[in-house]
Parts: sequence; C-alpha cells; structure tokens
Amino acid sequence: MNISSAIVHASPGALSIVEAGLAALAGVEVHAISPEGKLIVTIETDDDGSNVATYERIGQLDGVMSAAMVYHQTESEPFKEI
Repeated sequence: MNISSAIVHASPGALSIVEAGLAALAGVEVHAISPEGKLIVTIETDDDGSNVATYERIGQLDGVMSAAMVYHQTESEPFKEI
C-alpha cells in the first residue's frame, strides 16, 4: 500500500470543479482548501504504478495548475500490527 500527501494548486475560480474531480478519484481524500486555490489531499493506492497514475490523473483535472507530493510511505504489510 502506498500512502502519500500532496498540495494541489487550482485556479481559484475552479475550486469546486477541482474538489469534485478529486473526490471522484479512488483513494483520494481532500482535507483542506484555501481561498487562494490550494488543496491538501491524501492518496492511498495499492502499488507504485497506481500511485503514479493517480498523480497523473490529478494533474489532468480541469482547473489544476500543479500537484506536488509532500510525503510518501510504502507499507508492505498494511494490516499487520506493529
């Protein structure tokens, strides 16, 4: 399992469109939105390829100007208790 967080920078006039687009992506959750167009999101995917594909989809959403990964962690056994 891959867990990452990102800052998505959207055009301020397109915040609602970007938020809806992000909500439609599997494993993506929006945690905060600023009036200037920055969104804090987390992304959970099964593997590296899915993680890359999700970032590519985010970057292609209408109104998104950029998406920058802030944190990334890979869990090889996500359901095993530490």
